[in-house]
Amino acid sequence: MSEPLQAQNGRGLSPAALLVAGAFFMEFLDGTVIATALPDMAKSFGVDAVDLNIGISAYLITLAVLIPASGWIADRFGARKIFTLALAIFTLASVFCGLATTVDSFVAMRILQGMGGALMVPVGRLAVLRTTPKHLLITAIATLTWPALIAPIIGPPLGGFITSVADWRWIFFINVPLGIIAILLSLRIIPDIRDDERRPFDLPGFLATSVAMVSLVCAMEALGGQTQQNGLVLTLFILGGLAFYYSLYHFRRAKWPMIRLDALKVPTFRVTMYGGSLFRASISAVPFLLPLLFQVGFGMDPFHSGLLVLAVFVGNLTIKPATTPLIRWLGFRRLLLINGALNVLALTACAFLTPQTPIWAILLVLYLGGVFRSIQFTGVSTLAFADVPGPQMSYANTLFSTASQLAIGLGITLGAIGIRLGEKVSEVLALGTMPGISFRLAFVFIAIICLIGMIDTLRLTKDAGVSVSKKVKA
Repeated sequence: MSEPLQAQNGRGLSPAALLVAGAFFMEFLDGTVIATALPDMAKSFGVDAVDLNIGISAYLITLAVLIPASGWIADRFGARKIFTLALAIFTLASVFCGLATTVDSFVAMRILQGMGGALMVPVGRLAVLRTTPKHLLITAIATLTWPALIAPIIGPPLGGFITSVADWRWIFFINVPLGIIAILLSLRIIPDIRDDERRPFDLPGFLATSVAMVSLVCAMEALGGQTQQNGLVLTLFILGGLAFYYSLYHFRRAKWPMIRLDALKVPTFRVTMYGGSLFRASISAVPFLLPLLFQVGFGMDPFHSGLLVLAVFVGNLTIKPATTPLIRWLGFRRLLLINGALNVLALTACAFLTPQTPIWAILLVLYLGGVFRSIQFTGVSTLAFADVPGPQMSYANTLFSTASQLAIGLGITLGAIGIRLGEKVSEVLALGTMPGISFRLAFVFIAIICLIGMIDTLRLTKDAGVSVSKKVKA
């Protein structure tokens, strides 16, 4: 096994963690940046903008299918080789996305991009988890989580800016120099970890999880769509549910399962999988709801709406240096309960915003929301791996990545369902004259979901994750 550069810098971050975080940002950003460029892209392809949603869906579905297999691939061929290959695939696909002249070729290249992204995220995280000492895990996880928090916020306005000053194709071309630099650095600093045990590929498990993930992601996309497709949604949910149940049955009994469920026996990991998934899903709805509230509900233009939403990004960013001291001071259980309650209040506060609310007050609410969601996101993600034994880390990482992908899809669906419920409630209560009332009530809905997810946190002991937080039980 070759030795990569593992020297820590003054802040306790390895070069590998910084590189993986940068790659994550490129991958997450690419999943959101095209949202505001869809109209211009549609003109180039000669189709309606709504027809290009398939490009986003194809990307997400490819991620859903391949992420469960990423752990086996990394263990068999080595994290450095697979992470570098993922970067190369993603970069090459970006070139072809920018050169696409038809919808079909664009969708095909988005699928190729999804293949790179599906390997990039879990394999990169695994490389960092396997080589980071427990006492530095909080800092490492905080570094790896900021792209998932920031990219959905700055992606849409950045896509609009690039489209306005240049051409939508530069959204993809800009990945090329970044990708080449990341590939060269990956070959140098990503640890060459692999599993010496040559276990066979679990084809039945892969097929079952593929059917489950594709069905559930498609069902959530259809449920969150504009048209009612109740029959299709129900069929997909039933198919996905049955395939998911079979997957769990298979993984518990197979000799060489693609995903071992042993990590679910670890209390801290189990809590972050159940209640933590509800938190990640509810938070994923925020970048979807805020632009709709400001643009459709309050009548703002995209530029000013984007500037307001950037307050969430500022909150995410400024609190990062304080996250590790907070976890060490309060411990995981107390922090997740206190900050989780503040996060619920911040989501609820969005329901009280109106077109007459002073700009400074809107910015304050969004900024504090960004602070609380960043702390909670880092806390949950760090606690997930705090007590997982080293030999189980690969399986736990794959399980965590799969659940996170489903939670992201569920978040958009929760936002869409919240808007529909808001419309129904406003009709019943005769609130239809209030600006943006359906979007405001949607924030109440996702705040309740977030609150339900916190119930699981009550099961944590006072010394949960103490090997990472160094917070000794009182």
